[in-house]
Amino acid sequence: MSRFDPAPAAAALRAIRQQRGTVLPLDPTIAPRTEADGAAVQAALAGLVGAAAPVGFKIGATGKRMQAYLGIDGPVAGFMERSNVHRTHADLRFSDFINPGVECEVAVRLAKDLPPGPCYMRQAADAVGDFIAAMEIVENRYDDLKALGTPTLIGDQMYHAAAVVGALDGVDWHSLDVGALRGRMSVDGTVRDEGITTDLMGHPFNCLAWLAASSVAAAFGGLKAGQLVMLGSVVPPIWLTGPGTITVEFPPLPKVTLRLV
Repeated sequence: MSRFDPAPAAAALRAIRQQRGTVLPLDPTIAPRTEADGAAVQAALAGLVGAAAPVGFKIGATGKRMQAYLGIDGPVAGFMERSNVHRTHADLRFSDFINPGVECEVAVRLAKDLPPGPCYMRQAADAVGDFIAAMEIVENRYDDLKALGTPTLIGDQMYHAAAVVGALDGVDWHSLDVGALRGRMSVDGTVRDEGITTDLMGHPFNCLAWLAASSVAAAFGGLKAGQLVMLGSVVPPIWLTGPGTITVEFPPLPKVTLRLV
């Protein structure tokens, strides 16, 4: 059997996004068949968009509510481009996104490298420099996820479009029970949903350990100091129908806001 070439699938996924199309099952001759194939496609896609050394990663479906909502069994990770990650607040155009939604997340900035391979929660925690509130902007680029398959979903960055992350000079997370923080998301001043970080694989740092051991981390040569990692949403995505102002809060962490115009 010939070795899988991720380049054609990466090019196809990039073209679909540029054309603002729906991601349908790829031609079987180029589609990734395993999670490792999907991670290779994602790394190739990162190279195409100038993010071979990404600013960080998002992890989707780390919570039971999210897994049930998406109908998948476990987490999926994707790289993030530097130009699509905003600090504290962002003003963006609603029309620039494809069927956008928002998610209520926590994230970390790494102070140490985490090499690819097995990782324990304590090892992951020791690599954390900052623990912050965050918001992911996702796009519903898909039709039938089951028909699409997890490998292609991995290749396409698992819904990712952009992110807003909290201030890095905020609260000292060591004084907090970060495994049991309550978060809420508001749209135009109305709370739309709430959740707790316990739902993120039992503890958010379990999510970071999972990522370090994942095929995506391996495809990018491991996690690097300074990178940001979105650890998952404590609520299902809130899909937006038009412009508005969205706020994510995990008191006492500094909040993050997004204004779509």
